[in-house]
Order: sequence, then C-alpha cells, then structure tokens
Amino acid sequence: MKFAVIFGAKSYEHEISIVSAIALKKVLKNEPLFIFCDKFREFYLINGADMKANFFSSGKYKNAKKLTLKQGGFFAGGLLGEKKIEADVFINLVHGMDGEDGKIAALLEFYGLSYIGPRVEASALSYNKELTKLLAQKAGVKTLNYEVVSREKAPSLPLPVILKPLRLGSSIGVSVIKDAGELEYGLDVAYEFDKEILVEPFIEGVKEYNLAGCKADGEIKFSIIEEPKKKEFLDYEQKYMSFSNESRAREANISAELAAKLKQSFERIYDCGFNGALIRCDFFEVNGEVYLNEINPNPGSMANYLFDDFEGTLERLAASLPKEREINIDYKFINSITSAKGKL
Repeated sequence: MKFAVIFGAKSYEHEISIVSAIALKKVLKNEPLFIFCDKFREFYLINGADMKANFFSSGKYKNAKKLTLKQGGFFAGGLLGEKKIEADVFINLVHGMDGEDGKIAALLEFYGLSYIGPRVEASALSYNKELTKLLAQKAGVKTLNYEVVSREKAPSLPLPVILKPLRLGSSIGVSVIKDAGELEYGLDVAYEFDKEILVEPFIEGVKEYNLAGCKADGEIKFSIIEEPKKKEFLDYEQKYMSFSNESRAREANISAELAAKLKQSFERIYDCGFNGALIRCDFFEVNGEVYLNEINPNPGSMANYLFDDFEGTLERLAASLPKEREINIDYKFINSITSAKGKL
C-alpha cells in the first residue's frame, strides 16, 4: 500500500501541519509520498530527504516538482508530458482551514481519489465547535454548557470561563478567564482568529482523556486511552511542541468502567459520519460522567503515539474506506422528452 500525505495549505495551523507531516515520516517504515500545499494553494511533490522545517520556511519547496490535481490523481509536468503520481491512498494531514473544514475532502472526492480523512459533512460538523455540540447531542454524548458570542453579544456565563475561536483547533487563541479584568483581552485574542467565540465553563483540575481510533473490517480499532499532561488546559505548546518527540504515550490508569464509557462515547461519535477517517476525541470526566470536549478529525501526526501498531492500523483502514455510490447517467430522461416534444 503506497500512501501519499497531503499537508500545509492556507490555515492558521499551516506550520503545525508541516511539523505533523515530518513526525509522520519518522514513524512510517514504508515511507509515503509527501504533497505540500503552500499558502497560495499550489501543490508540490516533496522528496523525503527534504522533509525538514527549514525547507518550507525558507521557500526552497518552490524548487520541487509542481503538481496539478485533476481527475484520477495528482500529475507532474515534464519534457515527455504529464506523469501521474503513483499512490494508492492519500492521507489528509491538513490541520484547520482547508483540511478540516471539508475543502480537501471535497477536492479528493470530486476527482475520484481514495483517501483517509473525514468526509465533507463530518469535516464541517467537527470544524465548527457549535456544530460539534449538535453532533454530540445526536450521538447521545454529553457536552458542557456553552454559548456562542460575537462582538455584538457579550458573554453571559459566570466566571471562570474558557474562550475558544469557533472555527480553529490546536488551542490557538484560547484563553482561560478567571477575573472580569481579563475578559476584554481574552476576547480580543480570540477575535483575531474568528468572528465568533465559543464560551464554556472552566472547571479547575478537570480530568481529560484522549482516545483515537478508526473503523476497519467493520469494527472500531481503538488506541490506548491517554491522560495528557497539562497545566490549566492543553495549550498550543503542550499539544504540539512535544508530541513529535514522544514515541509512545502513557496509558491512563483508570477503571474498566470509565474506559468502557470513553470507548462507547467515541464509537457513538465516530458512527455519526466519520467512516474513512482516523480521528481523536478529547473527553472530560466530571463526577464519573463522560463529556466530549472536541473532535480532532485530522489529529496531529494522526495520533500515531497512541497506537501499538499505527502503520498496521492505517493499512487496515485503507482497505476499508467507504466507496462513493456509482451513478449511471444515460440521458434516458432527456431523450424521452425529446422524443415526446421534439427538439429542446
């Protein structure tokens, strides 16, 4: 199975996606192809040896082969004409806008490429934090109380609260507000990234658990359950400045009952449209009850550090991807009208 990893794109999380792809290269024994999408949404084929952060920050990637996406795959131009990039399955590793909002998924589906990642509808629902709450409600999974505010509507939930840009991941723009004097600054930070903000109660010392998985061979393949290290909350630095250096996460020391609740909640979320994706769900545990915090549809380095056999899991997922329904277009309807009424 030959994979090709798509990363980068136009997003506040562009650089995180690069780091994520570099980390993925280190853990896959069968090295995939790497397709970089720059901020101008141009695609480039990157040699494995060039998968280093400064190759992208310096602009050297522009010397790589430029690719064109069209029906059937990615193509590189040459003296003898276009040549198709040979890959069996593409991996959507674009974080944030473009990758997790459904644009990449739509492109890959439109051009008939097989890929690992959330489909268009699942992308839209997990990218917008308010829609994620509605998805959880449909799945029968609890979430914290919340409100969505804008510059025209001030928060009304009692302090302390946590502020999150509505359409952004990686804890960018997130603030914990414990004092009224901190509120204006926290709102200004969040509004740099989105015009709407999700406001939730902040629970001091709440237990958090991460669980990743995918559906292959008709059943969910779970990762270990991780209790991540954190300060007040999992901020940008804690999430992404260390994950690429961790070969394996530590499994949470929890009861069998809590583990079962977390897995049940994950499966309910996954079955609401995430077939074909490897996702990570982040949960809270409050008084023995499980609450969904957020869905990571394209988790950092695809959460490889949570799996005993990550590459094997990818292979099994790639063999179980959903197929688009074939539609036979034969123009019988138009022909029947033409026959009955003459030329249209």
